Amino acid sequence: MTGNSTDDAPPFVDIINGALEFTIPAAAKMGVQAVEVRRGFAATTVPLEGNGNHFGVIYAGVQFTVAEVLGGAIAVATFDNSAYYPLVKGFEIKFVGMAKSQLRAEATLPEEEIARIEAEAAERGKSDFTLEAVVTDADGNTVAVTKGLYQLRAHGK
Repeated sequence: MTGNSTDDAPPFVDIINGALEFTIPAAAKMGVQAVEVRRGFAATTVPLEGNGNHFGVIYAGVQFTVAEVLGGAIAVATFDNSAYYPLVKGFEIKFVGMAKSQLRAEATLPEEEIARIEAEAAERGKSDFTLEAVVTDADGNTVAVTKGLYQLRAHGK
């Protein structure tokens, strides 16, 4: 499922992919694409072609990017975008395998954490949250794991 809760709104995948061109042009040039986005979950992909490095694997910055954009995608699909926007405050990545094919990154934000973030942001105008992601190759092998510190912040704060 890639849509919104209302039938007349565009699917979150389309919203994220359209926004990448304007908000993060470098990610769009890499070929980063949202493939599944819904409340509390996002998955993105990036192709091997055009993203290699000097020893034949996907460049580290590309692996970082395909995982880092998940925080924004989940925030767009989960929280009130007219009131809040996401930002990244910190990000850790551990490379655990050779990235020699298209990559897929995915992360989940549990409902209890969503409720905490919503309540804290409503009270304080902002709320920090951590999102762990897994980046896999075309065969499903883990090539990187990440831990991002994000913030949901009220507009004008």
